Amino acid sequence: MPTVTTEAPSVIGGIDTHQDLHTAAVIDTDGSVLGSEPFSTTRAGYRAMLRWFRSHGEVLRVGVEATGTYGAGITRHLALAEIPVLEVTGPDKSFRRAKGKDDALDAVAAARAALTGQRVQVAKDRTGAVEALRVLRTTRKTAIKCRRAALQQLHNTIVAAPDEVRDQLRNLTRMRRLRLCASWRPDMLGYRDPVIATKIAIKSLARRILDINDEVADLDRLIEPLVEELGGNLIQLEGVGTESAGEFIVVAGENPDRLRSEAGFAMLCGACPIPASSGKTQRHRLNRGGNRQANSALHIVVLSRMRMDPRTKKYVERRQAEGKSKREIMRCLKRYIAREVYHAITAT
Repeated sequence: MPTVTTEAPSVIGGIDTHQDLHTAAVIDTDGSVLGSEPFSTTRAGYRAMLRWFRSHGEVLRVGVEATGTYGAGITRHLALAEIPVLEVTGPDKSFRRAKGKDDALDAVAAARAALTGQRVQVAKDRTGAVEALRVLRTTRKTAIKCRRAALQQLHNTIVAAPDEVRDQLRNLTRMRRLRLCASWRPDMLGYRDPVIATKIAIKSLARRILDINDEVADLDRLIEPLVEELGGNLIQLEGVGTESAGEFIVVAGENPDRLRSEAGFAMLCGACPIPASSGKTQRHRLNRGGNRQANSALHIVVLSRMRMDPRTKKYVERRQAEGKSKREIMRCLKRYIAREVYHAITAT
């Protein structure tokens, strides 16, 4: 008798992510729910979840919520198992209104989003050098924010300081002021005196700022060669420096092929105008969505080109003669630069 071979059924997975427990669900290609189970957010839990998925059939893809935060670990584990991962970008509000909300239902909704291709996008690959660049840049950004806050606090403290303290610092440059304040040796036992307490506070702020300066410099020595390695084509573009290039590289991710077109990249950066037409009125409105850090990087490149690039200067003059405002011209330039950045990234 001929042997009958039965192929494993195809299934779709969905994961509702949390800090300590992920809830997974499996559906078939018709959308019928096959089961749901909670798993711990450990390597053993990830392996158990993968075995559970495969016990239902061949896993075509998995929809995962929050792939950049709570879902980062399981996303990496699934990628190593060569299972396509789709990031679920938002909840299905109509499903929640009809069915309610709990972890199992959210996992089922994620699986159905992966099945239909709605509310999903290809998850970023977080296993390469771009992820290393992202982590270093994020740490640098927080250090810059802390330094800015400390400088503002130092300025405010000096402005309101007693005259004998303020007079010592009034005419000094920033670095000389920081070094002088950091070198002070106030009597720590006299902290009840406002003058001595002010000196203690100023010294603490000055040392904090100098330490952060060293931290930022150390991070820059790691970030710059990474940006040159990953985005050599980007740095060659007019007005694109290490900071802007690093932002564009992180936004695109390790797998920029997930960006299907330069229009998609422009939308991701918030540089693609949104249609707002109705009836006889044909217009577009400003896009306030997308990645605002990438949009800020585009803005910096636009400002740089408007000051230094002859071609951009001629473009600005021509559009101003047509009656366009400066803001409208800058929006157009952002869109053009987003196109250049996309082609530079995909060619790297």
